[in-house]
Amino acid sequence: MSAIEQTEAARPRGTRLPRRARRNQLLGAAQEVFVAQGYHAAAMDDIAERAGVSKPVLYQHFPGKLDLYLALLDQHCEALLQAVRAALASTTDNKLRVEATMDAYFRYVEDDGGAFRLVFESDLTNEPAVRERVDRVTFQCAEAICEVIAEDTGLSRDESMLLASGLGGLAQVVARSWLHSDRSVPRDTAVQLLTSLAWRGIAGFPLHGAESA
Repeated sequence: MSAIEQTEAARPRGTRLPRRARRNQLLGAAQEVFVAQGYHAAAMDDIAERAGVSKPVLYQHFPGKLDLYLALLDQHCEALLQAVRAALASTTDNKLRVEATMDAYFRYVEDDGGAFRLVFESDLTNEPAVRERVDRVTFQCAEAICEVIAEDTGLSRDESMLLASGLGGLAQVVARSWLHSDRSVPRDTAVQLLTSLAWRGIAGFPLHGAESA
């Protein structure tokens, strides 16, 4: 059950919940408010009302609005990283790896909760703690891709990281562009188009040791 679904299930006031369940409920409510209003326009009053709790209950779990936002950001940055790692580990066929990775980004931005907006389209990117988290997950995703490229091509780490950053950036930017175009191209078709583009590039680097095979 997602955080937002837990919010819906636990919204009535007066319901006592275990601490973890309450925290997830509050995170779900906060996500709805932050995605809809942005960080600066959102108020703790709005989040408490959305969750069906009093402000003191909200402050028991999160001392301030930034703490709440950062907790959500941590959660959704980790979700993206795990999706990319799972895509890379899903097959040993490199073309299918590219496809799975592109699909992971598309699925991430397509999630109904709109969590990707907190990561890639935040109105709080000037806040150092937010910028650090976004930069870190971008780096970690590229690093995961880099490991595969370096192992398979024999390129140096720096060269592999450059290519990996390009692939990850391509996936993220195009997936968001696709979503903002009201998904005018079916997702599967969009993934296939992007996979073809990316694969034509990365496949130009021969497998390490292939010449002597």
